[in-house]
Amino acid sequence: QVQLVESGGGLAQPGGSLNLSCVASGFTLEYYATGWFRQAPGREREGIACISVMDGSTYYTDSVKGRFTISRDNAKNTAYLQMNSLKPEDTAIYYCVTNWYSSCPDNLHWVKANWGQGTQVTVSS
Repeated sequence: QVQLVESGGGLAQPGGSLNLSCVASGFTLEYYATGWFRQAPGREREGIACISVMDGSTYYTDSVKGRFTISRDNAKNTAYLQMNSLKPEDTAIYYCVTNWYSSCPDNLHWVKANWGQGTQVTVSS
């Protein structure tokens, strides 16, 4: 059974950090591009990061570039999203995702993808 399980969300202060984890089961994560998207109440889904298979290239949406880092531990079949310098506008549910291709989707727009149940991130003082 294919499954992605996110964890690591919570409450952080502006300027703080959180590290999200995504454990994959039922398939080998390193064979597919893996990413994260988020969705805030009343807003559209936003693809924010992706790591490709071939050379581990990483891609970010402009709003998180320089603050967030996506990585992957193949031995643990786990992907991560290190989030630094958090802002209130980062508040959302964060989802780990894969679309079963080796390369990241254009504009981080995930289609025909699988994702987990999400983890809530709240940035507030």
